[in-house]
This record gives sequence, C-alpha cells and structure tokens, in this order.
Amino acid sequence: MQEQATSSLAASSLPSSSERSSSSAPHLDIKEGIESDEEIRRVPEFGGEAAGKETSGRESGSATGLERTQTTVGESQRKRGRSPAEKETKRLKRLLRNRVSAQQARERKKAYLSELENRVKDLENKNSELEERLSTLQNENQMLRHVRFHLMSMIEHFRLRYHIAVKIS
Repeated sequence: MQEQATSSLAASSLPSSSERSSSSAPHLDIKEGIESDEEIRRVPEFGGEAAGKETSGRESGSATGLERTQTTVGESQRKRGRSPAEKETKRLKRLLRNRVSAQQARERKKAYLSELENRVKDLENKNSELEERLSTLQNENQMLRHVRFHLMSMIEHFRLRYHIAVKIS
C-alpha cells in the first residue's frame, strides 16, 4: 500500500514521457545564477525515499538471510518491470549524481590550477633572484679581470724597467 502511494506521489510530480519529449520548458525548476555547494550536492527526495540511501536488503543490518533472498528476488522483478515514474526518478537521481561529480571535478581542477599558479609565481621569484645574483657575479668577475689586467701591465712595466727576470702567469 505504501509502495503504491509512493509510486503515485512520484508519478504525479514527474512529467509524463510526452511532456518530456515536447519542446516546452522542462518541469524542473532551474535557479538562475550560481548555486551554493550545499545546493549542488543535495539530492532531493523522490517519493518518500531518502536521498542517497539504498532500499536493498543487502545494506540492512537486521535482515536475515531469508529476508535478504526475498528482497533480492523482489528487486530483480522490479528492475524488469519498472514503472515510468521509477525510471524517471532513477534518471533524475543519476543526473544529479553526475552534476555533483562534475562540480567536484571542476573544484579539483580549480584547486590544481591555483596550486600551479602559486608554483609558477614562486619559480618566477626564484628565477629573478638567480638572474640578479648572476648579473652581480658577472659584474664582479669583469671588474676583477680589469684589475688583473692593470696589475699585470704594471708588473710587466716594472720588470722591463728594472730588468727583473720573473715570469708571471
């Protein structure tokens, strides 16, 4: 009895197959703008069934083996002969799960890109520091070569002037 009420409740809130195939606006309310994370991840309840909960006997801790077998047989029969409302409910739940999954993937991608951008900034800073150090060392090297050249020329001048036989390398 409760199952019939659930099916009729779900069927009354869902569009028929002819309404779904028509080109008119979809029956589901779509909010304009950006939704919050809670709104995106929330799966609404259809037909009194809790969102995200499975009704199979396999997950019930209090069910005996016989009850589990009966539930499994009943489920396999329902799978073959599902009503359009049940099919639509299942389809909507799948669409919502896919939407949540896609949002989570976008968030992971955004976090990954943010991490990469931070890494790029750090590497650019390190690169500029190293370029500055390289420039300083090149200037110092050039200055020391210039000093060495002048010292060598002075030594050569004194050697020739005072006839000193010293070889400088």
